[in-house]
Amino acid sequence: MTQNSRTQALHDAGVSLWLDDLSRDRITSGNLQELIDTRTITGVTTNPAIFAAALSQGTSYDADIAELAQKGATVDEAVVRLTTDDVRAACDVMAPLYQQTAGVDGRVSIEVDPRLARETEATVEEAKRLAETVGRENVLIKIPATKEGLPAISEVIAAGISVNVTLIFSLNRYREVINAWMIGLERARDAGYDLSTIHSVASFFVSRVDTEIDRRLDELDLDADRRAALRSRAGLANARLAYRIFTDALDTERWRLLAAAGAPVQRPLWASTGTKDPQLPDTLYVVGLVAPNTVNTMPEKTLEALADHGEVVGDTVQDGYDDADELLDELGRLGIDYQDVVTVLETEGLQKFVDAWNELLGRLSQSLDAAR
Repeated sequence: MTQNSRTQALHDAGVSLWLDDLSRDRITSGNLQELIDTRTITGVTTNPAIFAAALSQGTSYDADIAELAQKGATVDEAVVRLTTDDVRAACDVMAPLYQQTAGVDGRVSIEVDPRLARETEATVEEAKRLAETVGRENVLIKIPATKEGLPAISEVIAAGISVNVTLIFSLNRYREVINAWMIGLERARDAGYDLSTIHSVASFFVSRVDTEIDRRLDELDLDADRRAALRSRAGLANARLAYRIFTDALDTERWRLLAAAGAPVQRPLWASTGTKDPQLPDTLYVVGLVAPNTVNTMPEKTLEALADHGEVVGDTVQDGYDDADELLDELGRLGIDYQDVVTVLETEGLQKFVDAWNELLGRLSQSLDAAR
């Protein structure tokens, strides 16, 4: 099969394309392998909403649910079994890429129970259990970047487990995530782990920033032209400034010591890259965030839009720092409180994950009852 020229161009520009979706049908039908072969997909991310959607469609899980019901499994036991089975199978599909890229790509992410996001030790225990249950080197354990999640990130990395830090909106929180990652690597090094095997990405959410800031702009008394000039620009600006933090962090003696010990970089991962506003270009958060050593995880709709008409023109991040600084400053002068925005987004984002998890448990509970 031949790779799509547009997705290949993004890959060649230093961006790994990861699919933000997973289902058993996608694995067993060969669709995931097809996306690897034709759309340059080199990884997969999941979250509770994705699993809830997968379990609600088709009959792929019926036999397993019947077996679990017969064994008297609880709904919590069943959800772990079904989700880790899918992630393990996806890891196996991705294994050749994992080998070819020395562990950089070929990754599949699975998230800890989001209800634990405010509990450090419970998150650590769950992360270790998930890594052991999946039992694949190329799994990434997703841990939300809450205040309580930061020490959990360090502890899990210190145990030699690769981590996808998720739900990052704030530049200050991203700095804390980088510090937590380095603390974990330093502890792992001191404990004798091979740092070259401990990979990490930091998932920085993009489109939701525009959704919240555009809502606040619409509440201000601005003329139409001024509002239009500011709308739907903050998401890209915020992400571009995050990339500046990333490159600055690598230009430190602390990082150089870890790199000398074999540590791979923690790449920024652009998440929430499907456009929420139908008036925006559907590849806005893909072609607008092209830079080396990054990942863009996108839903299939966005991936296909990129393959059809996305224009990759090289690095679109590193020349935009001044404009990004000025935009966020201007929003602040207009009274839009950046810290309040990112706090609201983290709170709402976490609640969406919890709601999706509870929906997943509810549907699975009904299916288990019906099978019994």
